Amino acid sequence: MPITVGHDTAKTRKTLKVGDQSLAYYSIPAAEAAGLGDFSKLPAALKVVLENMLRFEDGKTVTTDDIKAFSEWATKGGKNPREIAYRPARVLMQDFTGVPAVVDLAAMRDGIVALGGDAQQINPLNPVDLVIDHSVMIDEFGNPRAFQMNVDREYERNIERYTFLKWGQSAFNNFRVVPPGTGICHQVNLEYLAQTVWTDEDQNGETVAYPDTLVGTDSHTTMVNGAAVLGWGVGGIEAEAAMLGQPISMLIPEVVGFELTGEMLEGTTGTDLVLRVVEMLREHGVVGKFVEFYGSGLDNLPLADRATIANMAPEYGATCGFFPIDDETLRYLTNTGRDQDRIALVEAYAKENGFWRGADYAPVYSSTLSLDMGTVVPAISGPKRPQDHIALNVAHTEFAKYVKGIREGRDATETAEIRWEGEGGQPEPREIPGDEGHHQRGYVLTDDGHYQLHDGSIVIASITSCTNTSNPYVMIGAGLVARKARELGLNRKPWVKTSLAPGSQVVSHYLEAAGLQEDLDAIGFNLVGYGCTTCIGNSGPLEPAISKAINDYDLIGTSVLSGNRNFEGRISPDVRANYLASPPLVVAYALVGDMNHDLVNSPLGQDKNGKDVYLKDIWPTSAEIAELVEKTVTREAFQEKYADVFKGDEKWQAVETTDAETYDWPAQSTYIQNPPYFQGMSKDPGTISNIEGAKVLAVLGDMITTDHISPAGSFKETTPAGQYLIDRQVPVREFNSYGSRRGNHEVMMRGTFANIRIKNEMLDGVEGGYTKGPDGEQTSIFEAAMAYQDQGTPLVIFGGEQYGAGSSRDWAAKGTNLLGVKAVIAESFERIHRSNLVGMGVIPFEFTGGDTRKTLGLTGDETVSISGLDTIKPLQEVPCEITMADGTVKTITLKCRIDTAIEIEYIEHGGVLHYVLRNLAKSA
Repeated sequence: MPITVGHDTAKTRKTLKVGDQSLAYYSIPAAEAAGLGDFSKLPAALKVVLENMLRFEDGKTVTTDDIKAFSEWATKGGKNPREIAYRPARVLMQDFTGVPAVVDLAAMRDGIVALGGDAQQINPLNPVDLVIDHSVMIDEFGNPRAFQMNVDREYERNIERYTFLKWGQSAFNNFRVVPPGTGICHQVNLEYLAQTVWTDEDQNGETVAYPDTLVGTDSHTTMVNGAAVLGWGVGGIEAEAAMLGQPISMLIPEVVGFELTGEMLEGTTGTDLVLRVVEMLREHGVVGKFVEFYGSGLDNLPLADRATIANMAPEYGATCGFFPIDDETLRYLTNTGRDQDRIALVEAYAKENGFWRGADYAPVYSSTLSLDMGTVVPAISGPKRPQDHIALNVAHTEFAKYVKGIREGRDATETAEIRWEGEGGQPEPREIPGDEGHHQRGYVLTDDGHYQLHDGSIVIASITSCTNTSNPYVMIGAGLVARKARELGLNRKPWVKTSLAPGSQVVSHYLEAAGLQEDLDAIGFNLVGYGCTTCIGNSGPLEPAISKAINDYDLIGTSVLSGNRNFEGRISPDVRANYLASPPLVVAYALVGDMNHDLVNSPLGQDKNGKDVYLKDIWPTSAEIAELVEKTVTREAFQEKYADVFKGDEKWQAVETTDAETYDWPAQSTYIQNPPYFQGMSKDPGTISNIEGAKVLAVLGDMITTDHISPAGSFKETTPAGQYLIDRQVPVREFNSYGSRRGNHEVMMRGTFANIRIKNEMLDGVEGGYTKGPDGEQTSIFEAAMAYQDQGTPLVIFGGEQYGAGSSRDWAAKGTNLLGVKAVIAESFERIHRSNLVGMGVIPFEFTGGDTRKTLGLTGDETVSISGLDTIKPLQEVPCEITMADGTVKTITLKCRIDTAIEIEYIEHGGVLHYVLRNLAKSA
C-alpha cells in the first residue's frame, strides 16, 4: 500500500542516485538550506525523527514549527519537549501481544459495521509482521526428542489461536504471519525483516527512500536499534492505532549520549557489557529518553553486541538505545544476506543525509556518561531485577546475603519432615536438620539414588531469549564451554532443568556446522524449540519431586538464564531467585547446580583423573570463538534459513481457517472471545467526568511491573482464572498460560493483579492477587472489583515509583480498565504503561509536593474524589480529596499524566481505539 507523504515538501524532496537506482528522499541538508534551522549537531537517532517530520509535513498534523523545534532542541542543550506526530514505517508483533491486537481489529470490524461503516475500513495501512514465538513451552528437555515433542504440544495447546491468526492473515491487508518454529520476533526482525533504509512508493507512484522505523508490541523491539533502525515497544492498543493510520503522539525526547571507549578484555562477553550498561543507565535515569551510543569503542564492538545492548533498553528504562550507521552496520547487513543493492543504498543514503557515524561524529546530547569497556568484568544480574549487577567473583556471597534477608528471624535448627519413595515404594519419613544460614534441605529420589535441594539449588539453566541467542560470539562461546566440560568428563547436575531455545534457525545451523550442538546435547542443552520460553514464563514444569521439595520446605529455588527478564514470579512459580548471565556462564552454572558456589575460585568438579577443574580450564579464548564465528556464521546460512520464512512446516500449512471479512466468534472457545470494548458504542464521544466516591482496589509499592499487573505465566486451578476454566471443563493440564489466553478477556480480567508475588499493602503479609471487598473481608482482586461494579462504585489504584515497569503488555491496561479502575495514582510511571492506561481510558496521576502513599498513611480504607477533570488540560494539576477511614479529610494536589492534547480526546472517547473507530465511521 503506498505511503501518503505530506504536501508542503518541495523544498526538502531530493533525488538520490545509487548505481542504477534513482530514488526520492527527504533531505536534512536541504531543510537547512531552506532556512528551517541548523540540524548539524543533532544525534542520528533524533535525525530519524526529524526526517519523519520532513516527509509528512502537511501544515496540519506536521508543521514547519515542528521541524524548527529540532533546531531549537540543539540550541537549548538537548531539550525541547514539543508535542509531535510521528509515523513509523511498520509494526512488529509477537503472538502473545498480537492475538489480542488482531482480536481488537476483528472486534472493530464488527463495531464499524454496527456504526454503519464498511468492514474493509479496518485494515492495517502500514506493513505488519507477526512472529509466533511466545507459545512454545519447555515440557520436554534434555533429550533428542525434546524439540519435536514440544512442538507437538504447542500445536495441541494453541490450535484455536493459530486458526484465528491464519484467518487474520487472509482477512486483513498488509498483514503477514511468521509461523511457529521460525524464531523470536526481534531476532527475525534483526536478521531478516529490518532494512536500515526502507523504500516504498508514495501516492504519486515514486519510490521514496527513508529510514527504517517501527513500533512493536513487545518492549524488546528496541533490539533492532543495534542496526540503526529506530524502534521501540508500545502497547498493543497504540500499535493498533498506528496500523490504522493514527500517528503516534510523542514529545521530542531528550537524548542521552553514552560514550564507549576501549575494548573488551579477554574472558568477558557482550552480556557482561550490557549488564554493566543497564546498571549505569538505571542509576543515571533515562525513562522516556532516547540513549545513543557513540565513541571510539564502537569501532571494536560487533553489531551482535550492539543489538544485545539495544535489546535491553526496557531494562535500563529508556525508550530506545540507538547505534548510528557505520561500517559495522554494512558488514552485518552483508553477512546476514541482505540484498547488495539495499546495502549500497544504506551507505549512500546515510552519508548523503547526515546519518553516518564517521571519525568526526560529535553531536549535542542532553546529557552524557562514559564507560571504558576495558573495565567490564564477568558478571550476572539478579535475583529479581535486571539492573542489580553483581560481579561474578562475589556472586555467591551476594546470594548468601539475599538468603539471609529472606530467612531473617528463622530458627537455624529448624527441622523438616522429608517424604520420599523408599525401596519398597512406600513413603518414608526422614528428619533433616536445617544447616547454618537457615538452609532447609529436601531429598529427591532419582534413578541413581537421591540428592539434596537447598536454598540456592539451581533448578533451571536456560540458554534462551533474543537478547543473547542473536549473538554468535556468546552462543559459540557456550558451545565451546560445553565441549571442554564434556572432554574433561563434567556434566550438568541432575536437578538442573537445562534447555536451549535459540532465537532463530540460523543459530542451530552454525552450532551444528561447528560441531558444538553435539557437545551441548551431551550435557543436557538440547534444542527445545525456537521461541522466548523462560522470558515469558514458558519454562515448563519442573520434575514433580523437585517442585514438591521446593514448595513443601519453602526452599529458595534458583534459575540462571541468558534472557533479559528476571522479575518475581515470571520465570517459574517454583523459582524465587532468578539471575541473568551470558550463555557460557549458564552452562558453567549448570555444571555446579548451586548459587552458593564460588564459580571463579572454587573447582567446578573433577575430571576423569580426579583432578580439580576450574572455570578458567573450560573458558574459551576470544580467538577460539572468533575463528569459529568466521567459519560458520555465513551469509549463505542466513539466506538459506530465511528463504521460505512465511511458509512454515507441515503442521502450520495444515491449519484450516475460514475466508470471511468478519470473524465468526466461536462461542465455546476459551482462547478467543469477542471483547466488550465496542459493543453498544455510540457514534459520539462523551466528556471527561470528575471521579467521585471511588474506593481503593489496591495499594502497591515501588517497581510494580506489568508482570505484577498482568502476569504471563502459568496459573493454578484455585485462582479466579483457573476456576473460570474449570467451570468450562478445561482440565488443568490444558490451562496453558495467561499469555496464551490474551485473546479471552474473561481469563485476562481474572488474571489482572494476580501475580503470585504481588503485595497489596491493604493486607498484612499476604502475597498474590488479594484485597478487601466491599464488606472489608479478604477476597481476590477480581471478586472485589466485580462486587464494586455491581454497586456502581468507581475504583482507584495507588502505587509507588516506576509503576508499570517492564514489558509493554497492553493487558496490564486493558485488565485495569475492565476491573472498573478509573485512575491510577503513583509516584512515577514507566513510559509505555502510562501511554497504555490513557489508551484504555484510565487516567494516570502522579503525587506532587512530596506526598506518597506512605506519607499520607494510606491503608486502602479511604474514599477518593478527584475534581477538575471536566476542564482538564495536558499535565494539569488537580485537587484530590481523600476521606480517611475515621472520617477526616486530606486534600492533596495530583499531576494529571494526560500528557498531550490528543490524549485528552482519547480519554473523552473512552480510549484510542474508540477514537479511531468513530473517526472511521464518520469518514464513511
